[in-house]
Amino acid sequence: MVAGLIMLTACSTGPGLDEPADSGEEDSRPSAIEPDNPTPRQSPDRLQARPEPRHEAADVAMLPTARVREAARSHAAAPPMPQRLQQVVDRENYHAFDDNPVHRVAERPVSTFSIDVDTGSYANVRRMLGQGRLPPTDAVRVEEMINYFDYDYPAPAAGQAPFSVTVEQAPTPWNPATRLLQIGIRGASPPTEAIPPANLVFLIDVSGSMNSADKLGLLRNGLKLLVGQLDAHDRVAMVVYAGTTAVVLESTPGDRHGTINAAIDRLSAGGSTNGGAGIALAYAQARQGFIEGGINRIVLATDGDFNVGTVSFEALLDQVKRQRKSGIALTTLGFGTGNYNDHLMEQLADAGDGNHAYIDTLNEARKVLVEEMHATLMTIARDVKIQLEFNPAVVAEYRLIGYENRALRREDFNNDAVDAGDIGAGHTVTALYEIALTGSGGERVDVLRYGSRSRATTIDGSSRELGFLRLRYKRPGDDSSRLIEQAIERQERDDTGYRIGFAAAVAAFGQYLRGGRYLEGYDLSAIHELASRSRGEDPSGYRGEFLQLLRLADSLSPADRA
Repeated sequence: MVAGLIMLTACSTGPGLDEPADSGEEDSRPSAIEPDNPTPRQSPDRLQARPEPRHEAADVAMLPTARVREAARSHAAAPPMPQRLQQVVDRENYHAFDDNPVHRVAERPVSTFSIDVDTGSYANVRRMLGQGRLPPTDAVRVEEMINYFDYDYPAPAAGQAPFSVTVEQAPTPWNPATRLLQIGIRGASPPTEAIPPANLVFLIDVSGSMNSADKLGLLRNGLKLLVGQLDAHDRVAMVVYAGTTAVVLESTPGDRHGTINAAIDRLSAGGSTNGGAGIALAYAQARQGFIEGGINRIVLATDGDFNVGTVSFEALLDQVKRQRKSGIALTTLGFGTGNYNDHLMEQLADAGDGNHAYIDTLNEARKVLVEEMHATLMTIARDVKIQLEFNPAVVAEYRLIGYENRALRREDFNNDAVDAGDIGAGHTVTALYEIALTGSGGERVDVLRYGSRSRATTIDGSSRELGFLRLRYKRPGDDSSRLIEQAIERQERDDTGYRIGFAAAVAAFGQYLRGGRYLEGYDLSAIHELASRSRGEDPSGYRGEFLQLLRLADSLSPADRA
């Protein structure tokens, strides 16, 4: 299987086709789909063929990876200057949550959470800024913005754990009385020959709400970028859903590029959205093509606007959770604007042991489907949990930045039945804590009048040990977790390295977009200066794009918030 195959999991796509703008209403036309090898239960009479011309992206898909990159970039320019859009009814759905609070170590010394490799929030925020509006507060998940970027953590040593752990400390840019603690994880990247064959099922929403260039048009072009990277060892099937469901491509060898492209060309949108039925059919297809010891994954591409059949949020999550033990993972790719259901897309990916990305441009499709698909498709560590115990003799307070919906109870850390996030090949995960050292003057919470003060004195006050880090993970196929432990020594450095510096800039921007409760007046110009100073190597240009987003945000006022 070619290295590019791995990119498959994230079916996203490129620039738009000749389709009308999305009005936000369901198209009453039936979805025009023609199964390649129809079966009675999968070929509703209402689904008819509508051939469409071959578009440029179909040709781009056949180019070598380097030329694909250049072709994608030619379609995806730098973020545009803000434009005033025609006012439309906004039905986008985001889950409301509060920022993590400050904790006194003497009262709550242990922080426990699941890792998160999603990046959807960053791309979605970028889309809204490019449209000339600040994102809703709840659309901003700071950890997903931080994890959009690679921080060049060292790879794990051969024969050791499947991921490395890197710890750095530096002064907090927005508060000189506190410090930042960065925990970085990097998954191992196996050689190409060690990557197993893949059984992939693309589950595509072809309902009326997908009838626009930034949805189905973008999706089709992105899929075509992937076709040229498949080989005969891999298999791909395609399931579509609107008011009904159908298999439009039975499990097909990956080297049959013409057959796969033809199925993609036949996709068109119309009708209502029965996502629950589509999910059930996709899992059935994945079970039929299951590869023992291989990569078995469903890639759901939709705006998440389910409106017929199973529409209950909890029922949809339960439907996916029941499939966890099957060895089939679910990745979600979000598309479009106006009716995007971010909350459902993120939670479905969590329930399905997958990850979530948002596709707003062809360049993002290339990033998710080509550059990072080893990480998306091939899981190297499951149910990864982090637990950090702070030393009260050294640390007075702490605050975890982001990961609000990944919090775990302390006892969940040792409970292997509790689900957590997975790490893919080459994945990087970053967590940032803002900490106030004992006696630093950076404390925000008063000491309890009647609380015990003896706790901190039970540990040597001159100790260099800032805290104790524990991580649990399962190897693929294992039911029992393994434990990694290491002490974290206090670092005295007063400078900010490029790794922790750029992560801090992204974290500050995310917090700013959420209201900046803890930023002490740190503004966008200061964030821009920090990001520029810490930019480091930027071969793909993503950090440069981040600097442009800061300028865009600075040109908008609170009245421009979506």
